[in-house]
Amino acid sequence: MPGVSVKLYSVLFKFLLKRRLENLLDSSLNPNSAANPFGVTHRPDDPVAAANPTFSAVDSVATKDIHIDPLTSLSLRIFLPNTALSSSSPPNSRGRVSPNPSKIQTFSDDGLYRGYSPPIDRHSSRNCRKLPVILQFHGGGFVSGSNDAVANDLFCRRIAKLLDAIVIAVGYRLAPENRYPAAFEDGVKVLHWLGKQANLADCIVVGGVRRFNIHRQQIVDGFGESMVEPWLAAHGDPSRCVLLGVSCGANIANHVAQKAVEAGKNLDPVRVVAQVLMYPFFIGSIPTHSEIRLANSYFYDKTMSMLAWKLFLPEEEFDLDHPAANPLASGREIPLKYMPPTLTVVAEHDWMRDRAIAYSEELRKVNVDAPLLDYKDAVHEFATLDVLLKTLQAQACAEDISIWVKKYISLRGHEFSY
Repeated sequence: MPGVSVKLYSVLFKFLLKRRLENLLDSSLNPNSAANPFGVTHRPDDPVAAANPTFSAVDSVATKDIHIDPLTSLSLRIFLPNTALSSSSPPNSRGRVSPNPSKIQTFSDDGLYRGYSPPIDRHSSRNCRKLPVILQFHGGGFVSGSNDAVANDLFCRRIAKLLDAIVIAVGYRLAPENRYPAAFEDGVKVLHWLGKQANLADCIVVGGVRRFNIHRQQIVDGFGESMVEPWLAAHGDPSRCVLLGVSCGANIANHVAQKAVEAGKNLDPVRVVAQVLMYPFFIGSIPTHSEIRLANSYFYDKTMSMLAWKLFLPEEEFDLDHPAANPLASGREIPLKYMPPTLTVVAEHDWMRDRAIAYSEELRKVNVDAPLLDYKDAVHEFATLDVLLKTLQAQACAEDISIWVKKYISLRGHEFSY
């Protein structure tokens, strides 16, 4: 059973969460109230971690924030491990690589890592180490949480370090201001943006004339190279893309995976090679055994989760067997056999566990590589919640995930597998 401290914190957590959800529901039902004059829901200020484009002395990961859609609040936080830097000299105590005259200088005077612009010729990019890309979607019941929250920042740093990969944490729009399918559309938009970045970075400029790789369909808008994200241009390998979702973020990741399958080669060079669903926020009209037995479980119980679904799904579409809520509901557009390899993480004391297990089982029935990691004495969000993030179990979960994911992102394969 979870320890006494976890039980006590869970009681406080659920009390505050219930008040927050009820206030959100009241604001959504009374959009013109004095407390909500502009149709924007007030949320308590959660602690956030500032972006730092210098390589941290603690974990050697640099971060930056960008906005990719001027019409919405869609934002990204990019996590870049210093292993992306190719140099004959290791990073010094400040996490900065010693200059090498044969390479492009990529640091500003204050130590900020700028990355590369698209290479002038194919030889100038020889020393750019390419890393796989992990698209990460945070939890919060579709109504709270952020990609720059302290807990999410620490979790993404851990994943970037363990997987030796670029992690892109997606700050999707939240309900009830932006109900379904806003968050799902944001996830798909980021996937297409990643493809656009890869194509823009593939542009070659020789003698002032733009030339294109004839083997790819180029996507270039009026902004040209000014829109290229230098960290991704220098180090991103979108052909090794993994989706990682936490709780409700797992729903978003699973939807994005379906859209990637549907798009097929139109997403080139982006290729989703696997997805990780951590305690996915699934539900359905027919209760499972765990939904009955653990309805009042730790942190996120079923009653409060139902409130979150009411805030996320439009009133006219509210249905517990909605495609966004139940991945095994009838009328599924993409057959399960076409889904990418899927690792599912569940917790013993999580009421959502049975439906996640059932989804994993159905994937295995159609020969999809879909292992299940079931953690004993664990609660919902045990590996990503702020107060549990530094526990041994949370660290072990991240390591277990990295072992499986490396099988699909390693250029040489990996000796471990589930």
